Amino acid sequence: MSENNPYNTDFYNKGEKPVPPAGPPPVEEPNYRPRSSQSHIWIGLMMVLVGVVYLLRRMGIDFPDFVFSWQMFLIVLGIFIGFRKNFQGPGWLILILIGSLSLVDSYFLFNSLKPYIWPIILIGAGLFFILRPKRSYEFVTKDPNTGLPNGTNVYRGNISGDDLIEATSIFGGTKKKVLSKNFRGGEMVNIFGGSEIDLLQADIEGTAVLEVTAVFGGATLLIPSHWNVISSEATAILGEIKDRRVSMGNVDQSKTLILKGTVIFGGIDIKSF
Repeated sequence: MSENNPYNTDFYNKGEKPVPPAGPPPVEEPNYRPRSSQSHIWIGLMMVLVGVVYLLRRMGIDFPDFVFSWQMFLIVLGIFIGFRKNFQGPGWLILILIGSLSLVDSYFLFNSLKPYIWPIILIGAGLFFILRPKRSYEFVTKDPNTGLPNGTNVYRGNISGDDLIEATSIFGGTKKKVLSKNFRGGEMVNIFGGSEIDLLQADIEGTAVLEVTAVFGGATLLIPSHWNVISSEATAILGEIKDRRVSMGNVDQSKTLILKGTVIFGGIDIKSF
């Protein structure tokens, strides 16, 4: 600094670049953006609705018998899951279809029409899987120099190779071994069936999203023990999601597998062997 230059800008005159003040390095943001959950709102609304109906019944107001049937329970449960999942995935629709058609079969149809209910259910489920659009998945990418998010890539279900998988099991079972070194996730649907996905020889660069729907069925996932598995976004109703992996050391946060979906009368078993 000189008397004629009180603001210490001499380095500009010399062609030098200013050196930024030392400070803490930028915080690296996670490559997974957690979504805000509104599950407590829908659970609360469903409890309030059930409580109001039960209170009115206690007060002497008659309701049709089917209002308190197991079929109506499935319908309400399907609507609840649909709102929670933004009506994505087949789980909510399967519950509503089974509940609705069984309700019609038990309370509203004549005996001459009852034999056709379950064939209609199978036909409807088949058309759903045939006509549904391909799913797409979003992943946050990082700048290789700074490690900070620089945009979003969209991976669609029709990408070739094993980076994305799709497994559907209906009254049967499937097994798949994934060898991709850039696994991105995919979708598994198990209805009265099961599937096994082996990821022990696969690798993740960042975050992968695997959506699992299991209705009266189950899924087994063989996952390396050092992967970070987030299962909090999956809904289990009269079922369970269990991580049975044997820990071999620290979990690598840069390799994150997010499990989404719905498990009803079934389970997801996570193993490392």
